[in-house]
Amino acid sequence: MAKAKKKAKKESYFSKLRKELKQVKWPTFKEVFKYSVATIVFVIFICLFFIVLNLIMSFVKGMFV
Repeated sequence: MAKAKKKAKKESYFSKLRKELKQVKWPTFKEVFKYSVATIVFVIFICLFFIVLNLIMSFVKGMFV
């Protein structure tokens, strides 16, 4: 005869989600601001790099046409 399996209390998806979210270390406003500014500066730098590269390539192409 098979042993009776004990049923564990099933946790709902949202209770597990709430438990996990309590363990997350959320960034402070200062950290979010710092990383946002760093990202924007990096994107601007990359854009300027490709603009300058495009201008140089256009100039070189214009010399040989």
